[in-house]
Amino acid sequence: MIQVPLPKDVRLHLKSRTLELVYDDGSFELTAEYLRVHSPSAEVRGHGIGQETLQTGKKLVGIRSVQPSGNYALKIVFDDGHDSGLYTWEYLHDLAHNHTDYWQRYLTKLAESGGSRDGGLIARG
Repeated sequence: MIQVPLPKDVRLHLKSRTLELVYDDGSFELTAEYLRVHSPSAEVRGHGIGQETLQTGKKLVGIRSVQPSGNYALKIVFDDGHDSGLYTWEYLHDLAHNHTDYWQRYLTKLAESGGSRDGGLIARG
């Protein structure tokens, strides 16, 4: 089993609405929006493949708090009330190191669905 490196530091930046993860190979700032739309919760991921719920309107979401959950995860409380789903160290490492790819996939899905980062659907026609 491959051991995922733990961050050396975790910093919540309330003003810029980012969570900074500092690893040996660099520092990664993940926006609240990015973390929210990639929440590991059942509400977002569903209970199986194909049951995901595309998150829209999260551009201005912020993080209220970050709480450790044992030695294996963080619980992130967002200011839109979302607080379910534990972000394991492995998942956070993956989100940080694959940010560009995951963000582009999200934006593509959003565009294909007619959704908006600002909220609701974009009128087509």
